[in-house]
Amino acid sequence: MKTNELKKGTRVLLRNGWEADMADNLKGNTRMANVYGYCTEIGSVYSHDIVRYMTENGDWHNVEHTPAQLKLKKSIRRMFGE
Repeated sequence: MKTNELKKGTRVLLRNGWEADMADNLKGNTRMANVYGYCTEIGSVYSHDIVRYMTENGDWHNVEHTPAQLKLKKSIRRMFGE
């Protein structure tokens, strides 16, 4: 499944290991999510930082990123020297 197909309420795993629930049905390079990290907060996350999603039966699956999302990821890495 591509990140653009993730629906509101879907549990996802972020690149940094935190879990989040999708808070919108939008598409693009950023998505709104309720993130469970050091504290729980809602905010924008880069779509390329979403790495897995949970199905209704509790199984985790990898997500696919669009070419535009991968291009942004590469640009950000260059900007921060990663």
